[in-house]
Amino acid sequence: MNGAAFWPDGGRLALSLVVNVEEGAEYNIRDGDKGPEMVDELGVPLRRPMRNLSNESNYRYGLNRGAPRVLDLLAGKGVPATFTAAALALERAPDLARRIIADGHEVCAHGHRWVQQYGFDEAREREFIEQAAASIERTCGRRPMGWLSRYLCTENTRRLLIEAGYGYHMDDFSDDQPFWDSIDGRPMLILPYALDTNDMKLWSDPAYTPNDWLDYLIDTFEVLYDEGASEARMMSVGVHLRIIGRPGRIGLLEKFIDHAQARPGVWFATRAAIAEHWAVRNPFPGA
Repeated sequence: MNGAAFWPDGGRLALSLVVNVEEGAEYNIRDGDKGPEMVDELGVPLRRPMRNLSNESNYRYGLNRGAPRVLDLLAGKGVPATFTAAALALERAPDLARRIIADGHEVCAHGHRWVQQYGFDEAREREFIEQAAASIERTCGRRPMGWLSRYLCTENTRRLLIEAGYGYHMDDFSDDQPFWDSIDGRPMLILPYALDTNDMKLWSDPAYTPNDWLDYLIDTFEVLYDEGASEARMMSVGVHLRIIGRPGRIGLLEKFIDHAQARPGVWFATRAAIAEHWAVRNPFPGA
């Protein structure tokens, strides 16, 4: 497959920016959970059944200051992104939901809440998947096309997504281009995600500096861009409002976008646009 002729306008690399919106939908005993959210920039998770008010305020920062910075940057650069949103987060931040849609971005389901679904039985997972779709449709005006779990999915997830009408699935890290999967003869388009280019490393690894992350993004981009001369390639960059939206980090994303926009043939696209283009140019073999 010739990459240079595959993406629109002769593009040689599809670049997918994924903005995770989880703030307000994370674990919290206020919502009936047994304990507080354990993902904490300090790396000191509480295991007692009490509210971690400091960590909650860190998440609120993503909504109060991180979101405007990220959205302003994308608007200024003319870059569309996919906002993988825990549905409840957008219900609780309707102004953010309205701006995401008004700015032309895609909303992808990241669960009904930002909780781990891998322990759900099939009936609970089916309900969880439908709750997310219905909530996002109410908040954003349309059902989500794609799905991303929190960390892990189950053996039932992909089949349940097909039954619920989803068009693509992101819980996969096995390739640098989309591909088809088949469950009981029914197709699901897989848009692989990437953990190594995710800004979560700026929380999880204290030795990983902001410039390390930027350098790694650029190195990844250069290899995929070169390979895109002969093979279809896509690059995923995952960021979080509460992480990349900090004053000392937002410039990293801007520098990376500038680097990518300086190269011809880079198609910044939502994952929905990538999925739709792939399905037309490379239809499911069993269709």
